Amino acid sequence: MAERALRGSRLGAVSYENDQATELAERQMVAYSCPNGHHIDVPFAAEAEVPQTWECRFCGATALKADAPAPEPARIKAPRSHWDMLLERRSIPELEAILAERLELLRVAGRRKSA
Repeated sequence: MAERALRGSRLGAVSYENDQATELAERQMVAYSCPNGHHIDVPFAAEAEVPQTWECRFCGATALKADAPAPEPARIKAPRSHWDMLLERRSIPELEAILAERLELLRVAGRRKSA
């Protein structure tokens, strides 16, 4: 086995290829601007679909493509309260009737304890 080993090299550790006669793929540089003032240039392949946003490599914020319009803010659904959900199931007169019924039950239970 020692006769077959290449002298002075480690297998897989070093590449003996060089860049001569190698044609690199066409690239495009896309500029992104971070809201914190950072400017980033990212290389993409010429035929690649370029995203509108990119994570800033300096601060981690979302950087926008320099020539793209600002994205529309996402609609945020207002949180519903318990009262809103209750009003979806019952009307005000129904709620008043239930309240009167429960108050009467509490009054009766209070009278039993005191007697």
